[in-house]
Amino acid sequence: MNPTHSRMSYPELLHYRRSVSDMYAAVRSSQLSPEQTWAHWRQTRDQLFAYHSQTALSGEQLAAFQGLSYFDYDPAWRFTAQLDTDVETAVIPIETDVDGTIRAQRIGQVHLEMAGQPVTLSLFWLLGYGGGVFLPFRDETHGELTYGGGRYLLDTIKHADLGQTAGGELILDFNYSYNPSCAYNHQWSCPLAPQENHLSLAVTAGEQKSPV
Repeated sequence: MNPTHSRMSYPELLHYRRSVSDMYAAVRSSQLSPEQTWAHWRQTRDQLFAYHSQTALSGEQLAAFQGLSYFDYDPAWRFTAQLDTDVETAVIPIETDVDGTIRAQRIGQVHLEMAGQPVTLSLFWLLGYGGGVFLPFRDETHGELTYGGGRYLLDTIKHADLGQTAGGELILDFNYSYNPSCAYNHQWSCPLAPQENHLSLAVTAGEQKSPV
C-alpha cells in the first residue's frame, strides 16, 4: 500500500512502520486472552489512525473519526493451520492503480473449515527486494459490510504477522483482518485479493467498512 499524496515524509513513515511492527510484536508475545489481545491491537490501530501523521485518513476524515468499525470478537474465526507447500508455485500478477503490476508467487495453501464449509486460501510471497508473506481475501460481506476489494490478514512487508504455534502452525485469526489503505480514500494504491482467494461465505470477523 503506497500513498500518492503530498503528506509523505519518509522519517515519519519509518516511525509508522516501527509502530505497526511493535503492535504486532505485542500480539505475538501477549499473555492475555485472545480477545483481550485483540482489543489492545484494535485500540492501538485507532490511535495510529487518529494521531499519526502517516494515517491513511484525510484531514476531513480525521475531523469525523471516532474509531474503526469491527465485528465483535468471535473465537470461532481463530484458526491454526499447517502450510501446505505441495502446490503449484506459480507467479501471478496483482494489479494496482498506481504501482502497476505486482508479482506474487504462490508459496502454499491453508485448508480450513469456516462456518461449516471447507475452505482453501493461498498464501503468496510478494516478489521484489526482501519480499514478504501476503494473505489477502475477499468474502461474501464485501461491498455491503466490508470493503468491496477485500481485506488483508497477513502482510509481513508491513509487519502484519500473527505468528505461529510451537508446533509450527500458522495462526490465522480473522478477527485481525483489516482493510487496505485504499478502502479509506483513493489517494492510496493497494494490491487486492486474486480470484483464488475469493470466498463464497461471509467472514463476519475483523474490520468492517470504513465509518469515515
